[in-house]
Amino acid sequence: MEFRFKRGDKVALISCSDGINIENKSRLYSVVDAFKLMGIECEISKCIFRKKAQFSGTGAERAEELMSFFKSKDIKAIFDVSGGNSANQILDYLDFDIIKNNPKPYFGMSDLTVVLNSLYKKIGFKGYHYAVYNFGRENASLQRQWFEKSFIEGKKDIFDFKYKWLRKGPIEGEVIGGNIRCFLKLAGTEYFVNPEGKVLLLEAMGGNVSNIASLMEQLSMLRYFDKLSGIILGTFSEVQRDGNIDILQEIILEKTEKFNVPIIKTEEIGHGSNSKCIIIGEKIKII
Repeated sequence: MEFRFKRGDKVALISCSDGINIENKSRLYSVVDAFKLMGIECEISKCIFRKKAQFSGTGAERAEELMSFFKSKDIKAIFDVSGGNSANQILDYLDFDIIKNNPKPYFGMSDLTVVLNSLYKKIGFKGYHYAVYNFGRENASLQRQWFEKSFIEGKKDIFDFKYKWLRKGPIEGEVIGGNIRCFLKLAGTEYFVNPEGKVLLLEAMGGNVSNIASLMEQLSMLRYFDKLSGIILGTFSEVQRDGNIDILQEIILEKTEKFNVPIIKTEEIGHGSNSKCIIIGEKIKII
């Protein structure tokens, strides 16, 4: 699903998960300013800032806004700038046929894991696991450089990530997953992806090693590791700050040992300011 932006294109900014706190509006406008420097216009959704509690609108209202951007001929791509907990509230209000007939790039991560994987499960949609708010963080200049190289010049800078093997491959298959906690919200629903032959991406911002281990156990109980063709472990921010990443890696290696699932670990996919982009639903091959 390759595409390029050109000067004069317009993109939409939306919050399908928790709305942005108005006190943090500078984060949003840093994204707008970065796009402006690239010659790209931004249309800001009515569902962007918090209105009631954490919500930028009801689930139905947020879904309606998202659908309107997919239908709009003026919008080249959609960037979800939200995160938190409430993205799954929009799923039952989406018209997947309309999205299928009006495809355009959708970017998001963290709680938008539920949207990315639901779109893939229902219509085979390929979505971009990437946080555009990185334009306003400590590696902003580098992120903008990667973005321009990849989405304006057509290079691969934003997609090429470094990794190490925890269990040797090869790895080959379509990528699913994302934030482990948010991905598991889909378990038992019509939106949960069949793992057979897939490459499972897992990452997390919050959650200590015990929290994440319990989620890994849930995946194991769901027999999710049995048929995977590979696992990509991104960053686990709190676990790594606590110095417990080796323990977590031992747990995942133990849980997948009898299936001999190839596993890699990367520091360049996740919630870090240096995080790159990976496409959910796209086939990946690592040898």
